[in-house]
Amino acid sequence: MKKFISFIRHSHPEIYKGITLLLAIATIVYIFPKEGKFKYEFQNLKGKPWYHDDLIAPFDFAIGKTKEEMTAEKAEIIKSAKPYFKVNNNIVKTKKADFKRDFETKWDNKKNKELKERTRALAQAILDTVYSKGVIEPADVIDNKPPDFSIEVLNNNVAEDHELRYFFTIPSAYEYGQQMLKANANRVDVKFASLVLENAIDHSIAYDKLTTDKILQQAIADIIPSRDIILKDQAIIKRGEFLDSKKYQILTSLKAEYDGQSVDASSYLIILFGQILIVAICLSVLVVFLAFFRKEIFRNNSKVTFILFLIVLQVLMAKLAVNSMAFSIYILPFCILPVIIRSFFDTRVALFVHLVSVLIISFMAPSRFDFAFIQLLGGMVAIFSIVNLRNRAQIFISSVIIFLTYSISFVALTIIQEGGNDIISIYDFAWFGISATLTLFSFPLIFVFEKMFGLTSDVSLLELSDTNRKLLRELASRAPGTFQHSLQVANLAEEAIYNIGGNTLLVRTGALYHDIGKMEMPMYFIENQANGINPHDELSFDESASIIIGHVIKGIEIAKKHKLPEQIIDFIRTHHGTSITTYFYRSFQNAFPGEDIDETKFHYPGPIPFSKETAVLMMADSVEAASRSLKKYDAETIDDLVDRIINTQIEQNQFANADITFKDINTLKKIFKKKLINVYHVRMEYPR
Repeated sequence: MKKFISFIRHSHPEIYKGITLLLAIATIVYIFPKEGKFKYEFQNLKGKPWYHDDLIAPFDFAIGKTKEEMTAEKAEIIKSAKPYFKVNNNIVKTKKADFKRDFETKWDNKKNKELKERTRALAQAILDTVYSKGVIEPADVIDNKPPDFSIEVLNNNVAEDHELRYFFTIPSAYEYGQQMLKANANRVDVKFASLVLENAIDHSIAYDKLTTDKILQQAIADIIPSRDIILKDQAIIKRGEFLDSKKYQILTSLKAEYDGQSVDASSYLIILFGQILIVAICLSVLVVFLAFFRKEIFRNNSKVTFILFLIVLQVLMAKLAVNSMAFSIYILPFCILPVIIRSFFDTRVALFVHLVSVLIISFMAPSRFDFAFIQLLGGMVAIFSIVNLRNRAQIFISSVIIFLTYSISFVALTIIQEGGNDIISIYDFAWFGISATLTLFSFPLIFVFEKMFGLTSDVSLLELSDTNRKLLRELASRAPGTFQHSLQVANLAEEAIYNIGGNTLLVRTGALYHDIGKMEMPMYFIENQANGINPHDELSFDESASIIIGHVIKGIEIAKKHKLPEQIIDFIRTHHGTSITTYFYRSFQNAFPGEDIDETKFHYPGPIPFSKETAVLMMADSVEAASRSLKKYDAETIDDLVDRIINTQIEQNQFANADITFKDINTLKKIFKKKLINVYHVRMEYPR
């Protein structure tokens, strides 16, 4: 029990990582759909032999119609759909009433009464005939249509089918009236009847767009999505049989039915167990990768949490797309993950995280292989395009490259699977374009995640390395010699880390700020003593050592005051490690021989470098500073200087915690020697 309590007490970081991993697994499994998935990937087998075992129908299911068949049926319904018109009985009633009133008020009573009655009877009969058939109003749906074109006419909610020739128009109704009046010219007053009929004839049938659209949509909705049924235990396809269009559609229908089925309690638990295994394996492999190959990330709980958090966000984003029928899953910016990861870590971490994320999401995607193939390629080129992020334009360029990669991959897959490009739609490229454009949001997200998780991205490092920033300008003004020293160290360290593999931008930025503590008392550091006066002449050796050592502590204080990232402050902490102020220590020994020395007064507080970048900075700083004290600059003195300083640091175990090898150190020595020879314009000696 005591051992267990002791383990708990001393293993907080490991326990935190374990809990974070379990929470990530639980969240992703919760997001995952809980229905079963069709286990066969057959989208790329069309026209090829079925290489799986014989497939037998596990249950009854309907064979769905293809998209082309549904489109053709829809087009046929639209083509054969009849427009609906509606009788306006109010107009008929009003016009007939107007006719009676006009006839009475306008008739000349001096004329024969019998003539009046005959004229009234004939005009009324003409009007009744016209409105019994109806006077149709012009509409776009019947323009230029032949006389035998059929329409539906609604009269008191009763629809009747009639050809256009059946109805009157206003001109044809007036012509009909004239014909009837002329045929009875000797019995009626033709002129008077024509006048009152002309005023009484109006459109009584109008186009009913609302009803037409409603009936059409209902007809489209009533299209039966299936055309046949496969019974349980019926053979669907046998091993080696070619997967033709008919078989392909049967498999597509089975997959849709299988994916949409609800599961019982026992099946649910089995599916849940399988999902837990899948997600746990993927995330565990990622964590193991970090533990073995990226120890500095694995040791930092914030970084591990950040990576797992981004993967969970990706899965949640995919879930929203899968559940929505409004847009394709390819519209989502999955390549934003490797772009953001690469901004904080190296390319290998970005690629590995993207690979794990895509593998998990592919179990939710409609076409798992297609999705994984396209997204993996897109993520790879996204990482390659921002290997060295130095300006904002690179993210825009990366967005364009992602779009091209998506498009080319999609076209290639379609050609392979369908044997042509007939089914490629412009909308597919629109999804890719939107996805690539949304990747641009990685830039503001990088800033947000920096603040949330206390990380430092390449974008921030780029801004911090600008020598016109306020703090660096202050360093250049108050301690110009130190500023020039920092620039030289930055150049040395950047070239060195580039050749052994590391973050060049990080080491350059760290080098620019590593000596900012000297701003407090610049004249106590030899590079700033331009007038030949050395304040240390008035101090004891241990007091001088205390001031020299103190620039590390003061540098940390200044950095925190100006809110520099912890990664930069690490360079200030470690650039002298636990080394000794050799000059003042030896001077004390020579001045007080035989006296006991408190060595802690002459040692820097540390810690020693714990990364490749901080180790390189320590070497570059020591070598550059020491090179200024050389009395003679030639290849031999520079070689001796570099070897002596770095070997001394190795003997003092200054690089024990850094991920750096002897091979790297030998490479660094060569680089420092070459760079210093160039700085001091030493002429190389060539063998004669």
